Amino acid sequence: MAPGCDEAGEFRAPPLDGGPTGEGPRGWRWFCLDHIREFNSGYNFFEGMSADEIHDAQRPYSGWERETRAFASTGADRPPSWSEFADPLDAIGARFRNKVQRARRDGKPLSERDRRALQVLGLDTNADRSMLRSRYSALVREYHPDRNGGDRTHEKALQRVIEAYQQLKGSPAFA
Repeated sequence: MAPGCDEAGEFRAPPLDGGPTGEGPRGWRWFCLDHIREFNSGYNFFEGMSADEIHDAQRPYSGWERETRAFASTGADRPPSWSEFADPLDAIGARFRNKVQRARRDGKPLSERDRRALQVLGLDTNADRSMLRSRYSALVREYHPDRNGGDRTHEKALQRVIEAYQQLKGSPAFA
């Protein structure tokens, strides 16, 4: 509130001293419309900065260099912070546990590309390496032009089968 002003302060402005340095809310100053306009007309964000600091603050990607939380590599995020709460019906924990289980196969990560490759080959997530190899051989025999009388209408399907097999063959879940 501005000294001598009786109107309600609806608009916030930064504190004079920069506010608390620790955790907690900043000590905002609150002004009426006329006084916030007056404040804004005299406020200079760059006041006290060197030319290099001003240049750095005005770059289009300023602020993007900050480190952020990494995405999960298993296809599922970490459990939420509230996962330690008592959940007698297991309504919250079961959903997360199922999501993590679907993202893994025998304790190894199964990526989204691995899942799509399994669908192309018509295999379930519990398939092992020998099932993978036998299904691949059967599909190649079915789609390859040399094996089906020179019919080239299945070339795209054959290409998808080969790509899916290459993906799964190099996947940690089938190593």
